[in-house]
Amino acid sequence: MTIGQPAPEFTLFSSDKKEVSLKQYEGKNLVLLFFPMAFTSVCTAELCEMRDNIATYQGLSAEIAAISVDSPFTLAKFKEEQHLPFPLLSDFNKEVSTAYGSLYDTFVMNMKGVSKRSAFVIDSTGTLQYAEVLDNAGEVPNFEAVRETLNNLQ
Repeated sequence: MTIGQPAPEFTLFSSDKKEVSLKQYEGKNLVLLFFPMAFTSVCTAELCEMRDNIATYQGLSAEIAAISVDSPFTLAKFKEEQHLPFPLLSDFNKEVSTAYGSLYDTFVMNMKGVSKRSAFVIDSTGTLQYAEVLDNAGEVPNFEAVRETLNNLQ
């Protein structure tokens, strides 16, 4: 993924069982997060941090969406339990995680094809402005750098 290139298109089902595509965010800045698995400690902390700072991201004219390879049904329960105010998208077929370079070949317990923890900022024209793909699932993205990127888009 190269800064300045168009972000890969996607259409995925959300935890609300509705199709969500990148095109729906045209005209808006988007923070697109990939996370390994719902209900795990670091993923929960990461998404709850976004929830708790939603006003900051709204103030920076940004929408948030998060993607994992979990099913829409698992994501619905996770979203409900954690009161997450943004869409959780199911990349069950692993196509979008692959397109964004955010897929482990092998994760813990020999699980194949789990999303890597990643953060992308896509501007209102669909151009990639920030990309961070982490190999260590115990780390979280640099949210200060994400906010700085969004601030520079103002």
